Amino acid sequence: MQRKLCLFTLGGGIAMFSSSVLAAEAPLDLTSSWVGIFAVIIFIIAYLLVMGEESLGLRKSKPVLVAAGIIWVAIGWTYVNHGFGDLPKEAFRHNLLEYAELLLFLLVAMTYISAMEDRGLFDALRSWMIRRGFSYKSLFWLTGILAFFISPVADNLTTALLMCAVVIKVAEGDKKFINLCCINIVIAANAGGVFSPFGDITTLMVWQAGIIQFNEFFILFIPAVLNYIVPAVIMSFVIENRCPVAVYEKAVLKRGAFRIVFLFLLTVATAVACHSLLGLPPVLGMMTGLGYLQFFGYYLRKTLPQSVARQKVMATKRGDEEALKRLGSVVPFDVFSRVARAEWDTLLFFYGVVMCVGGLGFMGYLALMSDVLYGGWDAIYANIALGMASAVIDNIPVMFAVLTMAPEMSHGNWLLVTLTAGVGGSLLSVGSAAGVALMGQARGMYTFFGHLKWAPAIFLGYAASILAHLWLNADSFKIFG
Repeated sequence: MQRKLCLFTLGGGIAMFSSSVLAAEAPLDLTSSWVGIFAVIIFIIAYLLVMGEESLGLRKSKPVLVAAGIIWVAIGWTYVNHGFGDLPKEAFRHNLLEYAELLLFLLVAMTYISAMEDRGLFDALRSWMIRRGFSYKSLFWLTGILAFFISPVADNLTTALLMCAVVIKVAEGDKKFINLCCINIVIAANAGGVFSPFGDITTLMVWQAGIIQFNEFFILFIPAVLNYIVPAVIMSFVIENRCPVAVYEKAVLKRGAFRIVFLFLLTVATAVACHSLLGLPPVLGMMTGLGYLQFFGYYLRKTLPQSVARQKVMATKRGDEEALKRLGSVVPFDVFSRVARAEWDTLLFFYGVVMCVGGLGFMGYLALMSDVLYGGWDAIYANIALGMASAVIDNIPVMFAVLTMAPEMSHGNWLLVTLTAGVGGSLLSVGSAAGVALMGQARGMYTFFGHLKWAPAIFLGYAASILAHLWLNADSFKIFG
């Protein structure tokens, strides 16, 4: 199954308050200089290439890696000429340390998801849904609801790809229905990701920065439900109440599948405990969890011969030729092969984003943006606008910039920007990793203009979620009066 794991949960977020301090201490304001303007132009060109990834066939990591290098070289050259050669070095190292934390967190999360895929868990879920013979309308609601509740654990992108695979398999050739289902899945996966620190990169960033505690994300559950339900109800009226042609697919769970799920949950619990109880970075718990998986992989390898021999005896007694053939191709479980299957393009893309935004912040642009947005506007309106901007600009650099600016605002506003940055990308098909991935997976069936047609309905859900948060959590907006 296609798996561009831009995020599982990405977890490693970015403790950015010290980053903003570094930017504030920079002795040179380059925002109006030709060097600063040049850096902004380079970043815009790189991001335009990122947005055109699917049509250009150019992996998204390449332009931002080059842009990051150019921006920091320009900073270094300028500071050396002014006699401040050590400051860019310290700022770069700070950003690199934050990225290293992000990298390790993501790597563990991706490894676990890859291990679950290897054990056949996602194939088994897809097979079960296909064999049930649901009607189109039932399939529309089932895939949406499952996407909403799976994404808080397995991340919005992974969940969207899984549900899309089911829809394409069951409704093969029905472009209208597949387009509607893909829109529904993208909205549901993005909405489900905002009420969990592990559902989206933006929520993980905010959690790791210590701004919102683990249990406080669940405050966003009802706004997230409304964000999904409102457009889903509107779209459901145009779905024909008929059943697709029955398609049967057999999937077999491999040995250790459910135990790996348990180890993954234990890893999440360890990461949460490290952060919430001990004040240590969550990445410590995730790396410990990688050790859990390695020990279990060792157990599976050591006990493989006995397990295969026992299953062969049982298959022979049953006369199950298919099972015997399958056992003949069994290979030992290898954790490092799962690590190798991580989405390295995504991990390198994050490096480029962190370094580009960090460089622009060091030049003074994020302080300038903070003054414009949070100095001239009410924080509520600024956060709503940033959410809509994430439909065009990926929510990762948007949230990274907000955390780096670290504007003084109420707890309710931090929850609001977490909500809007997470679900704002659903307004356009190119606004979230889930939407971009599904455009590739359902090429020719789920399209930009097919999604754009339903933008008004999606915006109603966006507005409903914001109003629900403002009403239900009104007290959290009063901290700063």
